[in-house]
Formats: sequence, structure tokens, C-alpha cells
Amino acid sequence: MRQELLSLPKGLAEEVSKNLVMVARLIDDEPEQAYAYSRIALRLASRVAAVREAAGFAAYATQKYSEALAEFRAAKRMTGSVELWPVMADCERGLGRPERALAMAGEPEVQKLDKAGQVEMRLVAAGARRDQGQLEAAIVTLQSPELASSSVQPWTARLRYAYADALLAAGREDEAREWFGKTLEADKDGATDASDRLAELDGVEFVDAAVDLSDIDEDEDDEEEGEDAAEIAAAERATDVAEYYDEDDEEYEPLEQSAADSDADSDVEDDEPDTGRDKA
Repeated sequence: MRQELLSLPKGLAEEVSKNLVMVARLIDDEPEQAYAYSRIALRLASRVAAVREAAGFAAYATQKYSEALAEFRAAKRMTGSVELWPVMADCERGLGRPERALAMAGEPEVQKLDKAGQVEMRLVAAGARRDQGQLEAAIVTLQSPELASSSVQPWTARLRYAYADALLAAGREDEAREWFGKTLEADKDGATDASDRLAELDGVEFVDAAVDLSDIDEDEDDEEEGEDAAEIAAAERATDVAEYYDEDDEEYEPLEQSAADSDADSDVEDDEPDTGRDKA
């Protein structure tokens, strides 16, 4: 790409390069923004193959398959390379034309692809078979030396996952479980959800154990407020009955009794038996 940009004036090359960098950064997480940057680069340098390719992938990421296909074809014409053949075939699938994708899988261009490209083409062809409802044909398409190999390559996890998924769609659950397990062995980066698929097959449900700490704080605050209110109420009731002082305090003064309390005390004294102590 650097060599291609050197054909542009220095200032223009720098501007195009900045936009292509943003496309690469955003295409996975924010494809719409990546697409916007790709359009700027395309407007500035539409005759640069790398720009057409980047615009194609940005359009592909946003499911603008017709636009993506046009950009990939333009890039292929400029470079003469067949490396975009599998993604071009997948664009045909995206446009609802699986038969064209299958036709491309049988073209001589496939033989010119490297191993990774050939595996990608096999994945696209299997997907096209599934689009047509041909599950068993999709399974057979994925059966290959690359699938059977115990060697783990960059494409291994995706190939095993596609095979497991096709088996499951065909109702071959035990085989699907086995291949999801093999996918998990090869998927060191977590590129697939094989672990979730295995758990689903085994009937395991994951419960979100995350607790909203704000709810706990609110509950504790409510509980503390309730306790405080109870203590205040109890104190108020105690105050209504009597007010207590420390008798050791120099300022201590006995409380004056109410008339009712005085009468009650008098009744108690009158009822007490005469023990003769006062006559001693």
C-alpha cells in the first residue's frame, strides 16, 4: 500500500493514508464510521487499488454488498490478484445469489489462492449450500484435509466451528458437540462462541451474578433510616414517661411528680401493712 501511495503528491498521500488508518482502526467496532472514512479516501484517490480494497471491506462490513463487490472487482482489475475472490463470492451470497458464489468456487481462480484463501473459499461455498437448504452438501464441502488436520492454523477454529454448526443444523447433535469441543481447543483468542454453544448443548445456563451495588447501598440506607426512626420513636416514648438524670451530677434535681403519680404513690403507701417500724 505504501508503494501505491507514493504515486500521489506528498500532501495528498498523507491525507489518504490518515483516512485508511482510521478505516483499519474502526472497521471491527464502528463499521459505519470506517465506511465514512473510506468514502473520503475514495474521493481523494479512487485510482489507488489499496483505497478501492479498503472501501470494499468497509462497505462489506456495513452489509452494502453491491457496493463492496464493485470495489473488490475494481481492485482486482488494478492488481490482477485473485486474493479477494472468496470475499467477492461472499458478496454474491449477501446479494441473495448463492448459485453465483458456488459457480465462483469452481473457477480456476480458486487454484491460484494460497491455503488460507482456499479454506476461506470452502467456507463461502458451504455457506452457499446452506443458503440453498443443502445441509448435507454443506457438511461434505467442509470435509477436507485442513479440517482433519490436528495442526492448528489461523483458519482452524473457524473451519471447525462452521462444520460443527452445520452438523447441528442437520440434527447430528453428538457430532456437533464433539466438533464444538475441537473448535474450543483451537480457538485460543476466543474468536468464536464455541464455549457458549457447548454449554447450550449440555443444558447449562449462565446466570448473571453481577450485583447492582447502588441497590445494596439504597437497601442499607433504607434499613439504617428505619433503625434510626425506631430509636427516635423509642426515645420519644421514654421522654414522655420520665426524664432521666445522672444522680452523681451536681446539677441533678429530682423530677417533679405529676398529680396522678403522687396519688398512685399515696395509694401504695396506704395499702402497705403496718410493720411497727415507726413505733420503735
